[in-house]
Amino acid sequence: MEITNVSEYEAIAKQKLPKMVYDYYASGAEDQWTLKENQHAFSRILFRPRILIDVSKIDLRTTVLGFNISMPIMIAPTAMQKMAHPEGEYATARAAAAADTIMTLSSWATSSVEEVASTGPGIRFFQLYVYKDRSVVTQLVRRAERAGFKAIVLTVDTPRLGRREADIKNRFVLPPNLTLKNFEDLDLGKMDKTNDSGLASYVAGQIDRSLSWKDVKWLQTITKLPILVKGVITAEDARLAVQYGAAGIVVSNHGARQLDYVPATIMALEEVVKAAQGRIPVFLDGGVRRGTDVFKALALGASGVFIGRPVVFSLAADGEAGVRKVLQMLHDEFELTMALSGCCSLKEITRDHIVTEWDRPRIAPRL
Repeated sequence: MEITNVSEYEAIAKQKLPKMVYDYYASGAEDQWTLKENQHAFSRILFRPRILIDVSKIDLRTTVLGFNISMPIMIAPTAMQKMAHPEGEYATARAAAAADTIMTLSSWATSSVEEVASTGPGIRFFQLYVYKDRSVVTQLVRRAERAGFKAIVLTVDTPRLGRREADIKNRFVLPPNLTLKNFEDLDLGKMDKTNDSGLASYVAGQIDRSLSWKDVKWLQTITKLPILVKGVITAEDARLAVQYGAAGIVVSNHGARQLDYVPATIMALEEVVKAAQGRIPVFLDGGVRRGTDVFKALALGASGVFIGRPVVFSLAADGEAGVRKVLQMLHDEFELTMALSGCCSLKEITRDHIVTEWDRPRIAPRL
């Protein structure tokens, strides 16, 4: 069967993967309301296309933190990719480099920063969880720097792990043949089997619940790399991110895996963009499955988007070739959306190209 859109990879991944692994990637927190909403909310934004504009040449290129990339579509950090495919993060790194875009490597990858760097050139960011033992964090950041990673993506929405009931039912644990490769030498690479989610127990034991804005400052003392704060969904926190020297914000609800009943990220985006006042770039993570979604995010002020689940599902289905195809399909769909909306470059995409549910005047009921 020919794959014609990104979402079709999920059914193939579900067929191929063990239930515990598929459920780990696919599920969200508690009632999974936000999980559904992350995608569904895009359908409440409609286009206002402009016509009779010369769209014979369309330029999707952009810069992110000064790095020139082929399109404003990048790879979000997703953990333990070797559960999806034996080549795991290696395959994802090669696919991102081939597409000339940025890959973000998860702290909890099943390949180390050094191994991913060994796949060849490419612009890579490193996602960081802050451990209780700060020497672990310092070592990890140093290793990412030495391996040529260009930015730190600090996840700030996980003082504790969200309640993911599928993982509890499945007694989720990292398969015995795999380790959290970045922590292998620190004796933190394995996950114990528990009566709960093995990952939830690991997080409870290792991740620092006291993490606060002062730690963003501390991180700046141990690295010169720019720091993106991932997990901001309010104007208040956007202003604090600017104040504390973040290089950018990723509007994210952790793939709807942390607190359920937070808004879809596309719904939170405009509030965060307005609060940032153009002082730092704002990116969107969550729910992107179509080129039209990318356009809507940019129209609402995002500088780019990150994709997560489409990467692991396509990786499970077809390895590196699957990830390459996802990136190519999103590129092509986004280019087509631009053409049909009358935009030749990213700077031509404006708020006037869309209408949202909250823009439309409420029609007064007849008395």
